[in-house]
Amino acid sequence: MLCVTANLSAQNKNDNMIENPMLWADVPDPDIIRVGDTFYLVSTTMHLMPGAPIMQSKDLKNWETIGYIFDKLTDSPKYDLSPTEGTVYGRGQWATSLKYHKGKFYALLAPNEAGAMGDTYIFTADQAAGPWKIVSRMRHFHDCSLFFDDDDRVYVIYGTGEMMELKQDLSDVIEGTHRQIFQREADETGLLEGSRMIKHNGRYYLMMISHVYAPGRHRREVCYRADNIQGPYEKTTILESEFGGFSYEAQGTIVDTEDGDWYGIIFQDRAGVGRVLTVMPCRWIDGWPMLGDEEGKVPARVRPLKSGEPVKSIVNADDFSNEKLGLHWQWNHNPVDKAWSLTERPGYLRLKTARVVPNLYLAPNTLTQRMEGPKCTGSIALDLSKMKDGDIAGLAAFNDNSAVMAIKKVGKRLTLELSEQKVSLSQREKKVEKVDVKVVESVELKQQKIWLRIDANFVPRTDIATFSYSLDGKEWTKIGGNFQMTFDWQRFFMGTKFGIFNYATKKVGGYVDVDEFAYNKHQ
Repeated sequence: MLCVTANLSAQNKNDNMIENPMLWADVPDPDIIRVGDTFYLVSTTMHLMPGAPIMQSKDLKNWETIGYIFDKLTDSPKYDLSPTEGTVYGRGQWATSLKYHKGKFYALLAPNEAGAMGDTYIFTADQAAGPWKIVSRMRHFHDCSLFFDDDDRVYVIYGTGEMMELKQDLSDVIEGTHRQIFQREADETGLLEGSRMIKHNGRYYLMMISHVYAPGRHRREVCYRADNIQGPYEKTTILESEFGGFSYEAQGTIVDTEDGDWYGIIFQDRAGVGRVLTVMPCRWIDGWPMLGDEEGKVPARVRPLKSGEPVKSIVNADDFSNEKLGLHWQWNHNPVDKAWSLTERPGYLRLKTARVVPNLYLAPNTLTQRMEGPKCTGSIALDLSKMKDGDIAGLAAFNDNSAVMAIKKVGKRLTLELSEQKVSLSQREKKVEKVDVKVVESVELKQQKIWLRIDANFVPRTDIATFSYSLDGKEWTKIGGNFQMTFDWQRFFMGTKFGIFNYATKKVGGYVDVDEFAYNKHQ
């Protein structure tokens, strides 16, 4: 454990602490395990590909993405942004369960879809970074927890207190093993999901998010425990705390350290940036894993496990000099692999138009990264010389409500346009039904290279993005006004992302070259 000596200044003490949110970015539905001295975290990324990111840390402070459980999902044309079949905006991979058992990593996930698209996947890998391979597919389990017991029997706990046993080879469930291991209490009438089960000192602990929709009631994390996995279970509330001027926290899990200390990792809704992760002490009191500080509140800062760990981040700048795309990037839906390259012009990301589409929300190969709080800045440099008539390329604050800095090629003319765009999706198939576009400002361009920048402010109750462009990479000119970033669980269910895009509205064949993505996180 880190020891902070008395002669350190207050500033240095703060520098050595984990400031909550631990990850001030969109990292919802966490599951976390420890193997040796390393923590591994998985999160939900829904319609982004590759999916189910695995993040790694030695100190619970510095996190990096080391791999993904899958590159693509291919069950339906929806994963490819089909204009007729629909999309998977806000669907796709949800709430993956991550486990380590007898030298192997396991992950169980069920896309939030109806029918066969929602079948559960079980993956395994020798290393957390992958490669991962599919073990089996079976019926849908909502917000589930995979659990290996000490006797090697395997279970999936899902929904609201439902459980089934799996075959030893994980090929399927054992029919006839379905159990309702507890019943809702009379007041437990709202949200009760997000199962995460562990075993500690011979007891079974199932943690869930609970939200009773009634005046004076708050979101909370509850825990069910039993001496036998079949029950009977008793329940208590282990966390009921707001934090940082935002709503009450819940959904996550607990993890131990090599020294036997315990921590809780719980997410919190934070509007435009998405759902962020907080870390807090977990204290075993009367056999219950109570979360928070001594008053049961989420602390503003937590002491890291180690000192001297290198600074790492899940959001990063990129000069595109590597022949492989960095793990900090994800595509919007499945990419068209033949339509992008890091090798055709070394040091640049080439984005080719892949098919003719009517709008950004159906455009393949939009490349995204998370935004971070409290404030962050991302910018790109674009070579526009190979755009064709009807091509549209640029940088967006990308979400269901987006602000889009786009260079449009019309004939031989180039125009920079800032617009606000709002997508309407059908409820069931998530088809792109309509995109409302409000043009805020336009500027005619006389050159073939441009720099575009987004400044994002997620200071509590702000969620503002502003936009600038430069003709030389040095002097910046603001375009448009303040854009209010939002969060809509019925559409994308995701925080706003940086989105780099290029698509054709008339004919394919054009491309743009992205010179770099510059990035800074700041106070």
